[in-house]
Amino acid sequence: MTDKILLSSFPFDEDKEVEVSLRPRYLREFIGQKKIKETLSIILEAARGRSECLDHLLFCGPPGLGKTTMATIIANELNARVKITSGPALERAGDLAAILTSLEEGDILFIDEIHRLSRTVEEILYPALEDYKLDIIIGRGPSARTLRLYLSPFTLIGATTRPGLLTAPLRDRFGQTIRFDFYSSEELKEVVLRSAQILKIPVTEGGALEIARRSRGTPRVANRLLRRVRDYAQVKKGGLVDEQVASEALDFYEVDEKGLDALDRKILLTLIEKFHCKPVGLNTLAVSVGEDPQTIEDVYEPYLLQLGLVHRTPRGRVPTELAFEHLGLKKKGTLF
Repeated sequence: MTDKILLSSFPFDEDKEVEVSLRPRYLREFIGQKKIKETLSIILEAARGRSECLDHLLFCGPPGLGKTTMATIIANELNARVKITSGPALERAGDLAAILTSLEEGDILFIDEIHRLSRTVEEILYPALEDYKLDIIIGRGPSARTLRLYLSPFTLIGATTRPGLLTAPLRDRFGQTIRFDFYSSEELKEVVLRSAQILKIPVTEGGALEIARRSRGTPRVANRLLRRVRDYAQVKKGGLVDEQVASEALDFYEVDEKGLDALDRKILLTLIEKFHCKPVGLNTLAVSVGEDPQTIEDVYEPYLLQLGLVHRTPRGRVPTELAFEHLGLKKKGTLF
């Protein structure tokens, strides 16, 4: 059965089209996240054996680790349709009702950024998830009445980068919470080699590993850097991406050996030089570096925390000694 994918809430460009073409379609093709694959293979096999819908699943983790890809893989493994939307796109209860009533038995509904659902929309989800029923209020005032619609059994897969923002009633309605972790360099090397083969990019294992090392533990970043290194190699070096060419290209694009880009380094330098290593709140830091607070918290901060370059305290963010070492700066006295 052909997948039906709603992409109205996602920007579309050439890079997005290439990214979609690089996504694995089945569980056996998915690289990394070994524990997640083992867990899902058991859940899928059990659901198929009982001829039942899959339990509702909640995917957690930083962006770019494969949450959307895994949702489409699950649909393919079950030979089911998948409909994709996002929390911010579901502004009114009617938006969600229109999608839910269009689902057929066994379909999968994937909601990205599910933590950004409005409270009104979220409350409509509760009976839909538990009893496959949808209660709609028609009219206003004394003449208002409730219309109950019965839905076909379906599976909701929600994805979030900030699970702490989910309300307890919504979180409790998922049968399994699955957490995606950053990838190792070796896993990302396999991702780069696979993508290079699909895109017909000549790359050596050393070149793939160099790209992997600087990809922030994230497949989406690895694929993006691969395409940029391909451009550099094509124009400057004759096309072949080996370790030296990859290193030169990534230095040219200001991606250092740990995968930090210009904004990462600006965040660290701001904490060290502007605020003198004192705790800084998220909004203050965002204004200082000229970036959206949510982007810093969801995209940049998790990787800086993983590398141990930033420490998050109750009073705010502070740099660590490793940040000084990475930037080649000398620490004056104690940090805090």
